[in-house]
Amino acid sequence: MFIDEAKIFIKAGDGGNGAVAFRREKFVPKGGPSGGNGGKGGNVIFIADSNLLTLLDFRYKKKYLAGNGVPGGKSLKDGKNGDDIIIKVPVGTVILDAETNEVLADLSENGAKFVAAKGGKGGKGNSNFATSTNQTPRYAEEGKPGEERRLKLELKMIADVGLVGFPNAGKSTLISVISAAKPKIADYPFTTLQPNLGIVNYKDHKSFVVADIPGIIDGAHLGKGLGHKFLRHIERTKTLLILIDVTEENRQQVYDTLITELERYSKKLTEKKKIVAFSKIDLLTDEELREIKKESLSGYKDKIYYISSISRAGIPELLNRLWKEIESES
Repeated sequence: MFIDEAKIFIKAGDGGNGAVAFRREKFVPKGGPSGGNGGKGGNVIFIADSNLLTLLDFRYKKKYLAGNGVPGGKSLKDGKNGDDIIIKVPVGTVILDAETNEVLADLSENGAKFVAAKGGKGGKGNSNFATSTNQTPRYAEEGKPGEERRLKLELKMIADVGLVGFPNAGKSTLISVISAAKPKIADYPFTTLQPNLGIVNYKDHKSFVVADIPGIIDGAHLGKGLGHKFLRHIERTKTLLILIDVTEENRQQVYDTLITELERYSKKLTEKKKIVAFSKIDLLTDEELREIKKESLSGYKDKIYYISSISRAGIPELLNRLWKEIESES
């Protein structure tokens, strides 16, 4: 199951209390203070792990607590620090404050770390408070509480190419043909209910990653259909491949709607390179295809590619273009 968002509660460990103690040595009936310091509370640390692909674990566990510091002991013995808690998340996870929606960290590289909550400082033992006028202090410092907060985790997939199109545009079929990914494919809208990643093996042992984003519809930026639940996965892609069913009656309208939804969701998406491909050309006669190739899309000045995932027509040429764009972005 693919889960790309979760809310959790985290709390760092409390610092241990300082100790009140006095030396009790033979022949020293009134020894000085010997209370040790409390240990520091453990931190809550997030680490990005490329072996993880989903936030599924956070669906079942929503509370994460680091270890508390151990109180100080006698004979100037300091308490042990509390254990840190390490929380592993997929690469591409964005960590936000659940109350303010402020972005706290964007773990976009494998091994990236973020200390989300710091452990409380340990309290000082009474040995730290002895003075010339008070040589036997009978008080110590309490440990400080660890930080706590509610967090929202959002996963944004990282891919070279993002497949964008209406439901049934043929995105899942295309990714199944050009990669080893095996998404669910059927002839009805919203077959794809989660993003799929496919690794395309290109020439000379080169490869790139394609993300099949669930179908966009008019109003997706407002949350209609599958809405912006999946639109955020397009933000990290280097290039957008806009797939349009060649049998659509108004291909211009489909293109305009897709561009509008991308722009309304995020202005950053307008800056990405966009390549347009008309899919399912195997459903047309040669004459029908020749007539459609005479068309142009208003607002799109680049070459349009005509492909069939069934017959593989136009696929090699499209992959060459995608690789060229990926290389230029590197």
